[in-house]
Amino acid sequence: MSSDRLIYVPLGGAGEVGMNAYVFGYGPKGRERLILVDLGVTFPDMDSTPGVDLILPDMAWLAERADRLEAIFITHAHEDHVGALGHLWPQLKAPVYARDFTARIARNKMAEQGLDEAQVNVVKTLPETVAAGPFKVQFFPVSHSLPEASGLVIDTPAGRVVHTGDFKVDKTPGVGEPFDPEMLGAIGAEGVKVLVCDSTNVHQPDPGRSELSLAPALSELVANTRGMVVATTFASNVARLRTLANAGVENGRSVCVMGRAMLKMIDTAQQAGLLTDFPSTISPEEAKAIPRENLMLLVTGSQGERRAASAQLSRGTYMGMTMKEGDLFLFSSMTIPGNERGVIHIANALSEMGVDVVDNASRQYHVSGHPNRPDLEEMHRLMGAGVMIPMHGDHRMLREHARIAIAAGMRSAVVTNGTMIDLTGDAPQVVDEVPTGRVYLDGSQMVGARDGVIRDRIRMALGGHVLLTLIVDEDGVPLGEPWAEVMGLAERGRGGRNLAEVLEDAAADFLDRADRKTMNDDDKLNDALRRVVRQTCMEELGKRPEITVVVSRLVDG
Repeated sequence: MSSDRLIYVPLGGAGEVGMNAYVFGYGPKGRERLILVDLGVTFPDMDSTPGVDLILPDMAWLAERADRLEAIFITHAHEDHVGALGHLWPQLKAPVYARDFTARIARNKMAEQGLDEAQVNVVKTLPETVAAGPFKVQFFPVSHSLPEASGLVIDTPAGRVVHTGDFKVDKTPGVGEPFDPEMLGAIGAEGVKVLVCDSTNVHQPDPGRSELSLAPALSELVANTRGMVVATTFASNVARLRTLANAGVENGRSVCVMGRAMLKMIDTAQQAGLLTDFPSTISPEEAKAIPRENLMLLVTGSQGERRAASAQLSRGTYMGMTMKEGDLFLFSSMTIPGNERGVIHIANALSEMGVDVVDNASRQYHVSGHPNRPDLEEMHRLMGAGVMIPMHGDHRMLREHARIAIAAGMRSAVVTNGTMIDLTGDAPQVVDEVPTGRVYLDGSQMVGARDGVIRDRIRMALGGHVLLTLIVDEDGVPLGEPWAEVMGLAERGRGGRNLAEVLEDAAADFLDRADRKTMNDDDKLNDALRRVVRQTCMEELGKRPEITVVVSRLVDG
């Protein structure tokens, strides 16, 4: 009997929405050959990750086993599936495989970091097969909210695994391949051991709607607007961008696309031959000369991103364009959990200008790219797998998806980031826990979650900062008074005195009472002064700021 085993280890995307990274392995215990499916990012917020640019999965566990990593497969070009490639590939150094449109985006990610674009290989859908050690991998097309989204057929000596990637049931997606139950049924008919399946919309009870269903409502909305129309959606959703642009053209409006990410996605889709009928557009310079009632802007920033076009318009001006009373701003999108505050801020700022703000509350102007419960159940039936492992979702989504699978007669398990399961037998078995977590792109540097940088930044944001400086001679005698600099705290304390002066007086009082042993030990002196400053801040403000004490000791000679 073979001692080889088939394992699955999510390093991101399982127990959360975003930052997808899924490892499959086959071989002897502890020596399995590995493949990685997707390498994505998630996005920061000011509450938990202030100042951070991107959040990426911690690849330390996989990097330590990089000599066993056969390949990286990217299912599609959304940032939460490909966005970390350029940043993390140097740790892994395995060949990358993707379909043409996705590969173009992946190569851009590599080029942005000065890496070799040739590491990204273009593959076609089945029957083309990529051999990666003990794995034979085929891409199969699925409909999603951008072109050339794919699932993977992963054949192993222990049986077939189907990884759905992100998908929806849409037979008229506009751009990209339609949902094809005949093709999917043929994959299932060959025998699927394990289905690893998208869980994002498992709580939605109604079947998902087609992208094509939006066109009439969008056209009517534009037709009934007297001023300028501005619409935002996900930059990667080129089918939606085309639908919006068509709605503008049908109603006699010139269309201007604004925002680098959106322009890049449209250009990439056109280069890949996927978007051959996008309406003609005008430049921002030309848009300035068009009457408002004849103009439609498509802009970035559907998730409230501060630097995107939507946010800048809400603050006044973007590329010479401003919004006025009688204009319409449309969010043709859903708000990703965690982004609500930024979106609401933009919507209210626009409303204060007299702009009519429309979102998808009525469900007329956006459809999801993920499967609702009936769509998941259809995928389950088509695959006919004995085991279903939910992925791509928060814990509540994974748990509900597993419950549905078990009720339908499949075996299932809730597998979150860092959990290793053995899929060799008839039922999934938890066999290990591996270290996982997050790393942060902070400016140009990668910062670990345990490095303390973000923790200290949060502490400063919550409590402010005090810098106390003291100069002493070699005998520990103060040379002058200590002085304090305060940031992010009220200027005056409870008694109405200047806070910095209060802190300086408290420190001076302590120094007058300090013994020689303390004054001659830098560590003890630092600790004691920090306690004095912290206690004084609590008494004066009820705050515990971050405190830095600098003791300069002048030595004669």
